[in-house]
This record gives sequence, C-alpha cells and structure tokens, in this order.
Amino acid sequence: MPEGPSILILKEKVQQFKGDKVIYASCNNGTLDTNILTDQTIMDFKNWGKHFLICFPKFTIRIHMMMFGTYRINGHNEKPPRLHLQFEDGELNFYACRLKLITEPLNDVYDWKADIMSEEWDTKHAIKKMKAEPELMACDALMNQQIFSGVGNIIKNEALFRARIHPESLVAAMPPKKVKEMINEAIKYSFEFFEQRKAGTLKKHWQAYHKKECPRNHAPFKNKDTGKSRRASFYCELCQEKYG
Repeated sequence: MPEGPSILILKEKVQQFKGDKVIYASCNNGTLDTNILTDQTIMDFKNWGKHFLICFPKFTIRIHMMMFGTYRINGHNEKPPRLHLQFEDGELNFYACRLKLITEPLNDVYDWKADIMSEEWDTKHAIKKMKAEPELMACDALMNQQIFSGVGNIIKNEALFRARIHPESLVAAMPPKKVKEMINEAIKYSFEFFEQRKAGTLKKHWQAYHKKECPRNHAPFKNKDTGKSRRASFYCELCQEKYG
C-alpha cells in the first residue's frame, strides 16, 4: 500500500497538469460519473496522508490507492484504468484504486494537522488524540490515519525499531519522552522514506521491515501480526521495550 511519502511524490510528478482542462475522462467500474469532469480545469493537486486529491473548481476527486493501486503518467497499462484523464498534451491513469467525489470544502473534510508530512502537522494534537484512547497500542496508534495520516506498515515498523519501542506497548504506559520519541522517529523516517523512494533505494535502508535479524544485537526478529489492525510487525524482543 502506498504510504504518505509515495503520495507526495505522485503530487510532485503531476504538477505539469495543474491548470490543464480535462478533454475526456473514463471510469472502468462506474463508481464515478466522469461526465462531470469533461471540460473541467484542474485547479490544484493536494495530498492528505494516503489520499491523493485532484481539485476542480466545485469538487474534488479523492483517490485512495488501497493495497495494490498504481498510476501511469503519459502512459497506460494493458488493463483499463479505474480512472483515465485525458488532456491536450498528456494523460493520467490510475489502477486498482478507490474513487470518491468530494463536494464539501476540503478544510471541512480533512484534519491537516494530522498529516505527518504537512507543514501544519501538530505533535500536541496527536498526543491529545492518543490520550483519549488509553488502551491504544503503539502499533495501532501509528497506523491510525486520524492521528498519523500517511503512516503505513513500513513507517510503523521502522519508527518503532528506531525508538526501541515494542509494537504492543500501551501508549498510556509509555513515558511522555518515549511518546515524543516515537512521533519524532515516525516523522523523521517519513522524510527519509520520501528521499529514498525517489532515489530508488528505499529497501536498502530498511532496518526492521521484513528483516530476519536485529542489526543492533543480531538476535532474530519476531514477526507477528499485532494490534487491532493485525498488520505484520517485525521487532526485537531484546532492544524494543514493551510498556504496560
């Protein structure tokens, strides 16, 4: 599943179409009436965590890549795209994604302070949300898009390993300094992820995700589906402390 940094890269790549008019559009599963897109001008591209937003004058198209979503810029796959946008000088194609039409103002829909890569990110805001759920595990907190929008399983694993926190730690039992360290590591790694993905070196720098051995003490990593999300966690039982 594309995480926040990958969606930010997509936003950078499609800037060539900002201000362009859609001359033809199609949707291969009928979830979106593409007739409303014809002759509409793209005013802006935005992102909120894992959501990619194409902004038109009176509405926005939200694209969620889900687990296996992909896109092509000025090119296409053999399979029909979920969403096709044709411009005078190019095209955008999205595959295996979920589409939604948003007619409300985006500021009414999205909490921009929850996006870990946004300039509006607010750490105190995140801590307040976590305190409201005393039984929340660290792994579930990081994967909660209303608290850490953009964090996926890669960022979760790498941030918890760097902060030396067991994924099943209860956030309420963690020292305040440790909570802040977890948050800081998640943000720091997200921007590293962004640069490494652009350079094509992301996997080379993984320390925990899908690794078999802890690079600190060479003990075998535990691989377990953790938390309510039941997503895979890779962690070291020697150096990642479990709180609570």
